[in-house]
Amino acid sequence: MNEIITSVILCLFTCCLVMCVVWVWAYLIKNAGVVDIFWSFNFTIIAAILYFMADGYWLRKILICSMVAVWSLRLGIYLLERVGSHLDEEEGRYKRMRNEWGTSADKKLFWFFQMQAISNLYLAIPFFLVAYNKKPGLTLLEVTGAIVWLLSILGESIADVQLNRFKRNIANKGKVCDVGLWYYSRHPNYFFESMIWTGYFLVAVGAEYGWLALLSPLTILLLLFRVTGIPLTEQQAVSSKGNAYIEYQKTTSVFIPWFKKIINN
Repeated sequence: MNEIITSVILCLFTCCLVMCVVWVWAYLIKNAGVVDIFWSFNFTIIAAILYFMADGYWLRKILICSMVAVWSLRLGIYLLERVGSHLDEEEGRYKRMRNEWGTSADKKLFWFFQMQAISNLYLAIPFFLVAYNKKPGLTLLEVTGAIVWLLSILGESIADVQLNRFKRNIANKGKVCDVGLWYYSRHPNYFFESMIWTGYFLVAVGAEYGWLALLSPLTILLLLFRVTGIPLTEQQAVSSKGNAYIEYQKTTSVFIPWFKKIINN
């Protein structure tokens, strides 16, 4: 138990320290969007700490640490390219925060950044459960979870590539991306992100207190459906694309990839 507590404290301290440095950078460039990049990279740090400190079954530990690192680095690099190419233009949600918080915005953003570090640790619950699980061998459920994770990260990567390719074509400026996976879902990237966390849950659920791993995918779904995910993205899309996106909403599944709805005039 002492080893687990030590690794939790070390992970929290490291993630908070990273966010302190990121806040200084954000303060200097006046762009809080960089927090998203390092929120992703913090999971790689957690995976590295668990790899060296956890005493669970070696193959299971390698499996979960590799899964977390691959996902974290892929997402972090993707966000680095997206946010890093527009450092002079802060995303809308952070602009709204600054407007709402006024002169105390930078101070409140510091604590917002620290909350992101705490969320890293909270969402990492499945990783701790798996890394400290000493049961020898891998179960069918754990293998299934790894397969779900693999298919989901491939799906998310494909969705991101398709969206980037669509946006890079100047002929598509102001148009709605409805190609590839985006033809079947308005948010295929969010769907596959939720399934990635479902994969982590399946790998972790067989561990002692494994039911706690359910908190992570449920929290991700809550964030996607109620907080910073779908509502904000849809609001911005309607604002920028107007009727074209409203028509897209009428025919296309909001989350789970599915066939188009037929609208009768």
